[in-house]
Amino acid sequence: MTDAVGSIDTPDAPDEATDSKKKSRKGGKRGKKGPLGRLALFYRQIVAELRKVVWPSRSQLTTYTTVVIVFVVIMIALVTVLDYGFSQAVKYVFG
Repeated sequence: MTDAVGSIDTPDAPDEATDSKKKSRKGGKRGKKGPLGRLALFYRQIVAELRKVVWPSRSQLTTYTTVVIVFVVIMIALVTVLDYGFSQAVKYVFG
């Protein structure tokens, strides 16, 4: 059974356990670098990932910010009304 990706029955790459000619290295490429090399690699990877990010335009950012502020104001109003209602109910019952 095959599809666009490939066959389920046959793997794309051979297992490393069946290939006895290759020797496995512990740590791979990162095993040879010191702490500063690993830190530099980490920062290079961060910069590479940030370049992939699709940043919003100014109008999108303004729209998103407005939506968030309006939502927060609505939630504050809802919690305030509920708090006031519960406090009046407690005063009526126990007061």
